[in-house]
Amino acid sequence: MSGTAVGEQGHVPHILVVDDEPYIADLVTMGLRYQGYDVETVGTGRAALTAAERRRPDLLVLDVMLPDLDGLEVCRRLRADGIDVPVIFLTAKDAVEDRVTGLGVGGDDYVTKPFSLEELVARVRAVLRRVAPSEPVRRLEVAGVVLDDDSHEVTRDGVVIDLTPTEYKLLHYLMANHGRALSKAQILDHVWQYDFGGDANVVETYVSYLRRKLDKHGPPVIQTVRGVGYSFRPARLA
Repeated sequence: MSGTAVGEQGHVPHILVVDDEPYIADLVTMGLRYQGYDVETVGTGRAALTAAERRRPDLLVLDVMLPDLDGLEVCRRLRADGIDVPVIFLTAKDAVEDRVTGLGVGGDDYVTKPFSLEELVARVRAVLRRVAPSEPVRRLEVAGVVLDDDSHEVTRDGVVIDLTPTEYKLLHYLMANHGRALSKAQILDHVWQYDFGGDANVVETYVSYLRRKLDKHGPPVIQTVRGVGYSFRPARLA
């Protein structure tokens, strides 16, 4: 069962294991470390939230039944905070409704106890492969807006749109995720990396700049998603 977990760019995936049963936590941690993964282990939901905020993992192996916050609530809070890390739930519950609930809050897979370590490792590998970054798209085209990384040019229906570097980066992120509702926290993380101090108002400001420039040449394409953030999509789909 041995192998290597080092990615093509030399990155070793960091996995956060959250389980309050010492035997299972130790077994999973040792098994994943044997595969070459960088593993951190905590035993409570609150500790998991703190650990994920401190160092964002590449994947969570998350027990559903925890002594404080259950795993489902941990997943909900991570998603609400814009931490979109993949999650594999561990649980003794195997009813269909429990699986549906786990996947419904943002889980990526669901393993019931008792489980074999080989199966869990295989699930970990499969999820990490699914979420691995692919070759960046050099040209994006949505609703008449074209962003071309090779020329670093943005056009709408053939008209060149002059953008600042930050506006360009923001537009690229929105277009690359077109149709998805992106939270301000996600946008801050991907576009600014919080270097400026983390003021969410900067997102609103730059979205207004983009809207002003894009909307001169067609219907609105950056929609406000109430209570969430923003989404790049034609107005008729809003």
